[in-house]
Amino acid sequence: MPANILIVEDEQALAENLQALLGAKGYHASYVSDGAEAVAKARKDKPDLIFLDVMLPKLGGFDVCKVLKGDALTKNIKIIMITALGRMGDVETAFESGADDYIIKPFETERLLKKLDKVLSAR
Repeated sequence: MPANILIVEDEQALAENLQALLGAKGYHASYVSDGAEAVAKARKDKPDLIFLDVMLPKLGGFDVCKVLKGDALTKNIKIIMITALGRMGDVETAFESGADDYIIKPFETERLLKKLDKVLSAR
């Protein structure tokens, strides 16, 4: 059964490109565009993995990550943070929030897929 992936990204073009890429690789991918929606959808659908942008409307990515990792229903969902923020402090904050990995925009497709495989194989 293919992994179920939730993309949380407020840039629609990027979200759609990621969804198409993951679909072409055999994954089931859907997306939402804000943090509050992400928490609700994760609780409802319990995806295997979430690609989570940091800069989001309503609820930021770090907060979404903390909420999901602190909830018994969603704490085992793997989370890869995606952001244009490459500062060292952001990487540390991502891991402190409970993220399983981190990728910086713009990213190469191969790098993203390698991180995806690595995180999913650790399930």
